[in-house]
Amino acid sequence: MSITIRPYQEGDAHDIAALYNRHRDNPNPVAGGITGDELERELAERDTGTFLVAVDGGRVVGTFGLFHNTGRRSARAGELIADMFFVAPAYRNGVITGRLFTEAVEWMVQSGCLVLRLTVNPANSVAFKLYRRVGCVSVGQTVPGEDGNVELHNYIPLVLRSVFADLGPQVRSALGGLNSFGTVTEARDDELRSDVRLVDGVRTVDYHLALGEFRITASVDVDRGVVREAEVTGPDGTGRALRLTEPPYHVRAPRRPEPHRFGSGGLTCEVDGDDGTLSVLAEGHHGPLFVSTWPSCRADRPAGWREGEPRDLDVVPVDNGVRITERCGDDEVVGTVTLTEGTLRQDFAFTRRPGRIFQTVGLRQGAFVDPDGERHPIGLGLGVRDASEAVAASQAVPAGAELAWQGTSWGIGLPVREPVRLIHSALLERGLAAGPDGVARLRTDFRPADAGTDAATHVGTGAGAAPRAGVATGAVRPVRSGPTSGAVRRLELTASAAGVTSWKEGATKVLRSPYPRTRVFGYNPRWSAGMWVTAENSRFGRASGLGWGVRPAAWEEKHPLGLYAPRERIGWELTAPEDTAEPVRADIQAPDSEEEIVLWLTPNTPRETTVVLDSADARWELGSAGFRQIWATAATVRLADGSWLDCRPAEGACPQAEIVLRTTPSGLLIGCVSPARRPTAWQLAVHSGPTRS
Repeated sequence: MSITIRPYQEGDAHDIAALYNRHRDNPNPVAGGITGDELERELAERDTGTFLVAVDGGRVVGTFGLFHNTGRRSARAGELIADMFFVAPAYRNGVITGRLFTEAVEWMVQSGCLVLRLTVNPANSVAFKLYRRVGCVSVGQTVPGEDGNVELHNYIPLVLRSVFADLGPQVRSALGGLNSFGTVTEARDDELRSDVRLVDGVRTVDYHLALGEFRITASVDVDRGVVREAEVTGPDGTGRALRLTEPPYHVRAPRRPEPHRFGSGGLTCEVDGDDGTLSVLAEGHHGPLFVSTWPSCRADRPAGWREGEPRDLDVVPVDNGVRITERCGDDEVVGTVTLTEGTLRQDFAFTRRPGRIFQTVGLRQGAFVDPDGERHPIGLGLGVRDASEAVAASQAVPAGAELAWQGTSWGIGLPVREPVRLIHSALLERGLAAGPDGVARLRTDFRPADAGTDAATHVGTGAGAAPRAGVATGAVRPVRSGPTSGAVRRLELTASAAGVTSWKEGATKVLRSPYPRTRVFGYNPRWSAGMWVTAENSRFGRASGLGWGVRPAAWEEKHPLGLYAPRERIGWELTAPEDTAEPVRADIQAPDSEEEIVLWLTPNTPRETTVVLDSADARWELGSAGFRQIWATAATVRLADGSWLDCRPAEGACPQAEIVLRTTPSGLLIGCVSPARRPTAWQLAVHSGPTRS
């Protein structure tokens, strides 16, 4: 086996696409696979720094890419984002993984980009441990968000470049013999926790590097992207402070100014003065109704839908809105954003075509009307395949089409007059094509839904499209009957597992749980209970979204059906009547939590099952294999024995309570979500079928 690692060459794209499509665990999955042309386009759109290919006898067996943006995120000055790091399973126990990583970092040092960012699924323990072993640290969120990953940073190239000029010849010689970062860094554990240490109000991370008989210790300011101090220690134990060289770039720290606000008719627009992100908020809707990124006057540095870098923007008020100006040398982008009578207009004038814009529809429940007028429930993998891992694989929308989203309180319409691609059913990429007057014009319409009237009647030409087969209008409630008459209800709640480890209604096993073991479930590396509670980031949070139920809390038993986490001050308890015709009730109290509170369940379903959802005053019946994520007011899922588990807010619960369902290779995951600092209760019942009451 002779492995060659080389830069990407023209013609590699189809072999790389074939490699990814052969393996379900590839780093950028798209339903139905990705083509070589799409991969080639993706590499171009990401403004690729370098893309390394591992080849064995002419066959591609591994890849590693360094990018300035990924669609989701945009790198700051001096940073590169690692992605598409993949090695074929037969080669994962050899040296190829370490060689790809080390050669990529060596390229970074030579290029002057000195901070490596990457995301990893923490449930992939092999990859997570590898990244920790080669010096990757956590400086932000330490649990997976909606996308399932945590972000890690590697500052070793920054440390080495900053101290290199003051290293003696012996240390430089040891550095020249470096062939793997795994032999350099002090071992870090594989716990999901932050590595940040606050020093004099500065967020820092520490590095301890071994170069032969020499040791380098360094402290890095993670917000400014510079080394604060460093010291080298020789074989005799004598240390000296190192003179530091500033990196060849300047990191623009965010100012976090108050957003610029304007609006009317129940709508409020907020423009972030740091990165230009536009959010439309609506009365009666939890979270932004719509989010649009700023295009940037540098086409190779567009903001991602999860994150944009701080920019120097000039924002001034105009009638019904604001005018935003960004200058990059001789280039300029001027965006005028106005909101009048429910119509959002974004007009852009520019000296050179700027970057693309990503727009997120914030309706979690309701229907999406596609370009053909077909109605689909809003969700991932429904109506539009999820191409968020590779935007180039998204669906182009023909000019002249109309897109519409219809919720309970609001509807959104988008007339397509410029290049638009659907990344998934609630995420779009919009290009800026100047008209005859040199201005690119984007329009989005917002209309409130009248009481008892579908919002679709107000928005878009797809409004009259008939519901799909299997969809009934009007929310319905299942019959509350147990699977067998006189069944015995048995619930076991275990503090060490942080939740319910067993629930049976007669012979019906309601929940799945690996207790007393811990296993991986989806992106959760620590699944133990079949029902548990966690505090999570906001369901509409742009940077991360709702997590996956990773439980950092230590729980104490209050009573046989009640638990309390003293550190987080979260308590929850179950009420389980002996009569199985009565539902189980879960009451949750978290008065001090700044995060949303989620009651998680892993129901005992077959690999593929049926779910019936009440969403935006309509009922949908779906196969679990047909979606990745969907939100609902209430949900009923078919269990392994043919019984049905119904989940819904208890009477009197706050109106922002919602249910999310996620289909994973591990099975179906249900999250019952309530907003921060609001007591809430959920009603769970096993019954014979999802029939109307």
